[in-house]
Amino acid sequence: MGNLNALKDEQLVILYAEGVNRAFDVLLDRYKNKLFSYIVFSVKNKEVAEDIFQETFVKAIVTIRGNKYSETGRFYQWIMRIAHNLIIDHFRNLQGANVLSNDDVDYDLLNNSDLCEDNVEDVLVKEQVLCDVVSLVERLPQCQREIINLRYYQNLSFKEIADIMGISINTALGRVRYAVINLRKMVAANNISLSV
Repeated sequence: MGNLNALKDEQLVILYAEGVNRAFDVLLDRYKNKLFSYIVFSVKNKEVAEDIFQETFVKAIVTIRGNKYSETGRFYQWIMRIAHNLIIDHFRNLQGANVLSNDDVDYDLLNNSDLCEDNVEDVLVKEQVLCDVVSLVERLPQCQREIINLRYYQNLSFKEIADIMGISINTALGRVRYAVINLRKMVAANNISLSV
C-alpha cells in the first residue's frame, strides 16, 4: 500500500472508509498527543480524559465507517470539535460541581522544566511565574480557560479555534481579549509580578 504516513489526512480518511484499518492508526498517531493534552487540560482528571479521548475516536470511527464524514480538509479541527463537545457534555453531567482539581493529574501540563534556564535563581523565578499564571488561568471562566489553552498552549489559529468550538472567529477573538483583560485585572489586584 506504500507509505501511509506520507498521505494527507483526507486521503487516510478515504482509505479507512474503504476498509484500510492502518490508515486510521496513522491519523491517531498524528493527533493523539495534542488531543489528549487538550482533554486533560480541560477536565483536570486523567481517567475522565482517557474516557473522553476513547469516546472521541469511537465517534470518529463510527462516523467515517458510516460514510457520514464530510469535513473535507479539516480532520484535525473535526476531531477536536468532537472532543470539545464531549467535554461540554461531561461538565453538563456533573451539574453543580463547580470546583475542579489539578491534584488528580500526575503531571502539570503548564510547568515544563524545559522552559527553565540553568541558573538556580532564574529557575525558581520562572517556576513561581508559571505557578502564578496557572493559578490565574484556573480562575477564569471555563470558556476563557479553554480558549487560552487552545490559543497559547495548543498554538491553534483563531480559525481553528472557531471551528473546534463551533463559534465565529470574532467570538473567539473576543473571548481571548476578555481572558487577557481578566488576567491583567487579577495580576493588578493581587500585586503579582510576571517578569522573569
